[in-house]
Amino acid sequence: MTDVLAAIPGLLVLTLCYAALCAISPFGTCRKCRGFGFHLKTNRRGQLRRGKDCRRCDGHGKRIRLGRWLYNRATRLHDQGTR
Repeated sequence: MTDVLAAIPGLLVLTLCYAALCAISPFGTCRKCRGFGFHLKTNRRGQLRRGKDCRRCDGHGKRIRLGRWLYNRATRLHDQGTR
């Protein structure tokens, strides 16, 4: 029982820190293309070349964070419900 009580403040701090991160910086780098916006390919000599645009981030290199996406969805739902 005491382990659970000790873990609750830690989880609360992590949640608040993530919420602050989503408020300050709502966009993070794309994990698939690592922020380049495209995939790297190599030619026959082994030199790096630009590949196709990343499908996840549409070539921007940035994606919206999950917490910010959930916040935007909740506020949009609240606005539509109170009209």
